[in-house]
Amino acid sequence: MRVMMSTQSVSSELAKFIATYRWDDVPAHVRHESKRTLLNFFSVALSACFDSTIEKAATVYGKFSCAPQATVIGRNQRMDMLNAAALNTMGANVFDFDDTHFPTIIHPTSPVAPPLLAWAETHKISGQDFLLSLVLGMEAECRIGNAVSPYHYARGWHITSTCGVFGAAMAIGRLIGLTEQQLVWALGNASAQASGLVETLGTMAKSVSMGNAARNGMLSALLAQQNFDGPAQPLEGVRGFLNVTADHADPMSIVGEFGERWEVLNNAYKPYPCGVVLNPVIEACLALSTNEALLAQGLDAIERIELTGHSLLRQRTDRPAIQTGRESQVSAQHAVAVALVRGRAGLAEFSDEAVRDATLKPLGAKVCFIDDDSYTVDSAKVVILMRGLTKIEVKVDVARGAVARPLTDRDIEDKLRALCVYGKSGVDPEPLIAAVWALDQSKDAGQLMKLVSGNAR
Repeated sequence: MRVMMSTQSVSSELAKFIATYRWDDVPAHVRHESKRTLLNFFSVALSACFDSTIEKAATVYGKFSCAPQATVIGRNQRMDMLNAAALNTMGANVFDFDDTHFPTIIHPTSPVAPPLLAWAETHKISGQDFLLSLVLGMEAECRIGNAVSPYHYARGWHITSTCGVFGAAMAIGRLIGLTEQQLVWALGNASAQASGLVETLGTMAKSVSMGNAARNGMLSALLAQQNFDGPAQPLEGVRGFLNVTADHADPMSIVGEFGERWEVLNNAYKPYPCGVVLNPVIEACLALSTNEALLAQGLDAIERIELTGHSLLRQRTDRPAIQTGRESQVSAQHAVAVALVRGRAGLAEFSDEAVRDATLKPLGAKVCFIDDDSYTVDSAKVVILMRGLTKIEVKVDVARGAVARPLTDRDIEDKLRALCVYGKSGVDPEPLIAAVWALDQSKDAGQLMKLVSGNAR
């Protein structure tokens, strides 16, 4: 079904699309992608269920939970819907291993899936209704992100947190049957709570705004259900979200080609737990770690390591003096060193233990950056200069996991299997994998959460 444009405002047009689009009109490849993104979500959430960030947050949030309504993934613990949604969003994002939308660099599923899952545990809904709400919430979130990019992130706003609250609001709003007017009010409620700062990256504080995006987006929709009103133009208004948070916002990018252009198809899944701009660098370094010439001379013979890539590579990952695993996820110096030394780039390589590895820092100190904006964020060249002027290089034109070189269905399944083991939740991944692939045939989407409740510690 093609949704036609009218002369109404951008906020109203978005609300109309969310309210009226039907599952029967969702293309088959978009339906399939919604399942892939949900599988990836569960994999990363299960990896971090007992991470110290989640442990500390669960302790505090648990003190204010009003009822055991919804599952905290992997922990055999239940909280009220709002707090469970917040914690499950934190868990999915804490290792920076979740999906990534291009070109905004939003992590779309983490703020949107948890409120839907919490609702599904307390209100019986079909798998089709769940997946439609998930896709529409992500669509709203990413289209709003397109409208403020790249100025929004450059100003210091953490775009997943700020746009994620809109995605969560629209997803829940669709699920509970809000009218077009109520959906506009939900956008207004969300706009009043859109927050998150890039300065928090690499620290536990980032998880606060991520959790708030899910929690407050859900709250925004529930308030709107009670006719809790808001501005007529919360997005495009003179002092609305777009104009306040971006220098040159593009409101029309939100409303073009409804039902034809799907932002979920611009979503990528990470093979490594780090900032997405590091993917091509890590891939190149893993290839270099088995290079015969490098092995013959040894890593001690390296004098300089040059990283050529898009300027965002340097801007987001030039972090030489890291102290924690969190910081290592956005440090090119660490990523290069650990990939060359260990020949691996999994969660163990971006942990506090890995950061304390004394063999890595001298190698990381040899890293330098060369900005070249002819490269995309999915490409990079790594050049190693050895004693005696030997030069070894690897160029990655499109990194594994990019939209143009996506992980396969089996890759995502294997990621879920591996991260289930890493997170030590005791969850069996096989029934979960089968249930997600068959979700559109399910009459009770909430049954998914029984498969991820995990074991108590």
